[in-house]
Amino acid sequence: MLTKKAKYAIKAMIYLSKKKKGEHALISEISEKERIPKKFLEAILLDLRKAGYLGSKKGKGGGYYLIKAPEEINMADVLRLFEGAIALVPCVAHKYYERCDECVDEETCAIREVFRIVREQTVTILKENNFAEVIAKEKKLKRAKK
Repeated sequence: MLTKKAKYAIKAMIYLSKKKKGEHALISEISEKERIPKKFLEAILLDLRKAGYLGSKKGKGGGYYLIKAPEEINMADVLRLFEGAIALVPCVAHKYYERCDECVDEETCAIREVFRIVREQTVTILKENNFAEVIAKEKKLKRAKK
C-alpha cells in the first residue's frame, strides 16, 4: 500500500502537470485543490524540487512548476523517491536488494520468482505511465462517467 506521502506527491505532480508551461502554483492552491495538508505538502514539494522534478520561484507570480515536461516524468520515478523499492520482498529489489534471512537458496526460491515477476510488471506499468498519460486517463474516465 502507498504511503500518504507518496500518494500526495503523485497528486501534486498531476496537479502541476495540468498547468501550462510557465505557470506556477502556490502551495496553498495545491493544498486546497488536492486536499493535502499544507505542512505535509511543503516537505513533499521540497523533496520533488531537490530531486530535479520541480522548480520554484519566490515573490509575486511565484510558486512551484515542473522543470521537465509531464511526458518525461513517470510514476516509477516519483514512487521510488518516496517509497524506495518498488519490490514487495527485498530479495527482488533492484536498487535496494537484500537477501532474505530465512532463504536457503535464492536461485530455486519459487516465492522469489513470483515476486520478481510482480516487480518487473509493476515497474513496467509505472514507467509506461508518465504524468501526461495519467492526465489523459483521468480525462477519459471523466468522459466515460458522463
